[in-house]
Amino acid sequence: MRRHIRHFTARHEPASHPLSHAKSGLGAVIGIGAVGGLATLTDLPLLLAPLGATAVLIFGQPTSPLAQPANVFGGYLLATIVGVAAALTLPGNWTVAALAVGAAIALMSMLRVTHPPAGAVPLIAIAAPLQSASLFGTILIGSISLVGLGVVHHRLPPRLHYPRRVD
Repeated sequence: MRRHIRHFTARHEPASHPLSHAKSGLGAVIGIGAVGGLATLTDLPLLLAPLGATAVLIFGQPTSPLAQPANVFGGYLLATIVGVAAALTLPGNWTVAALAVGAAIALMSMLRVTHPPAGAVPLIAIAAPLQSASLFGTILIGSISLVGLGVVHHRLPPRLHYPRRVD
């Protein structure tokens, strides 16, 4: 039994320097702070929960395939299309919400642009009062802001390559 529990409690992330952890946290503060400031200036509801999860990936795990710009933009675009289509078909229906999340995950996986935070977008589309066109713009502005700030942020010491370089 103890052996099985160990599988659940093992840490799989490599240890790194405390400065890297502080830099990750500061990057998230700046990224979400910028999105929040932009929300105040534009009166758009930009502070959506999935963008907080995107900040975790971009600033905390920038080398992950799931944090790369193609995955952020592609994942959010697919999930928003699926979510808006589902919301227009049967708004507020929990079974449609479940199907939309599953379809978004399948499409992201199939097109190799998986971005886990995007899986929440169909739920927002179905449950929240955002209008369809507004959701596209909101997600796009938030994504561009976080990816752009991530590119700048990771050029500061300790430097990391973001986005990841392709050979």
